[in-house]
Amino acid sequence: MNRLIISLSLFLLLVFSFMGSIHAQIAQTVTISSSPNPVGSGARALGMGGAFIGVADDATAASWNPAGLIQLETPEVSIVGAYNHRTEDTTYIAYPEASGAQRVSTFEINYFSLAYPFTLLNKNMIVSLNYQHLYDFNKKVGFSFKQSSPALTLDNRIEYEQEGALRTISPAFALQITPRLSMGFTLNFWNDPLDDNAWESTQHFTGKGIFTIYPIAVRADIKDRYEMKGFNYHLGFLWDINSTFTLGGVFKAPFSAEIKYYHEFAEYITYPTLQGYDVVFKKHSSEAQTLDMPMSYGLGLAVRLSDALTLDADIYRTEWEDYVLHHADGTEWNPITGARQNESNIGATTQIRVGGEYLIILEKMIVPIRAGIFYDPEPAEENPDVFWGISLGSGIVYKGIVADIAYQYRFGRDVRTATVGGADSRQDVDQHTVYMSLIYHF
Repeated sequence: MNRLIISLSLFLLLVFSFMGSIHAQIAQTVTISSSPNPVGSGARALGMGGAFIGVADDATAASWNPAGLIQLETPEVSIVGAYNHRTEDTTYIAYPEASGAQRVSTFEINYFSLAYPFTLLNKNMIVSLNYQHLYDFNKKVGFSFKQSSPALTLDNRIEYEQEGALRTISPAFALQITPRLSMGFTLNFWNDPLDDNAWESTQHFTGKGIFTIYPIAVRADIKDRYEMKGFNYHLGFLWDINSTFTLGGVFKAPFSAEIKYYHEFAEYITYPTLQGYDVVFKKHSSEAQTLDMPMSYGLGLAVRLSDALTLDADIYRTEWEDYVLHHADGTEWNPITGARQNESNIGATTQIRVGGEYLIILEKMIVPIRAGIFYDPEPAEENPDVFWGISLGSGIVYKGIVADIAYQYRFGRDVRTATVGGADSRQDVDQHTVYMSLIYHF
């Protein structure tokens, strides 16, 4: 019996070590399910492939380039809804039986704004108040795999689910410096008064099998919650070089966000044929952390070839090497790799977006036709993961009402490498997004 107790103790160490390694890989990452790159909102911009920095002539300019707000001539209110459907087809190298596709669909209010232009001291100005859904954390993964050793055989199942979002309340202001040059800024308060600015993940692990000759069952429940608050700003300019070309630029400031982290862990080990050896282990903890968000900046060149045709090309860069999670004990972790910051090799990403809009001008209404393509890499160890996308959009302008709709397809192949039980995996990702905007001009 003493030998059995020693063997059981060693097994407990193995199980706790295995669960700890999986939990560490997940808990130290900040898994953003949407594109992690800071982009703006609106069906019009999405229909043009997100090439909007040099155009930025509706209320969503506060999220793309706040200087563009100066182009609004009348007060307006706007709302944007977004539907997202994402498929992640994962291949696990060491556990091929766990491979398969996972799908998640969401719908949310993506943007809401009020804008009011006015003149003061012979200068055109505008103020706006904006609500934006920036990052989506919804994710769902479930897979089964086997563990086998001379003394242990386990059939395991992991169910992982994450949900939540980050949103901002963002007042903005723009000023026309000269007839051809405008400047603007947006203040972003990362604190949603309607809901928590937070994301939460739950992981359920179950395993059944044989240890030597004894049946065994293992279950672990892990819950992690992150609540975030912070502040940053955007600065933008818009320069009408001439009647054909407009150059826009935006800078989105880095900032350090306050994170409240809550962790719950419970593990149950049961031996159906042995009495007195069942084990229950529970742990609760909380911690104040800091998340450093990186700066990003971009330029956009708009070309107005006629009253009906506008093209735009944007280049945008995010400095992901400055994205760091600071723990209360002073250690620094990389939220992308889940490893310590000094052991991670994450570089900047550069987006390229090209799109256009053609207006079919009718007697009483205008019907736009939009399209765009883009390169939207995600930060990853050593080299960014490659994502591409295309978009289409249209709408109708009738009197003071503007209604737009856009569809975007974004995809990546052999991307988002993850680690499960010490073995690599890779994913094929397909994301379908539909934006619907409604704008009313007073």
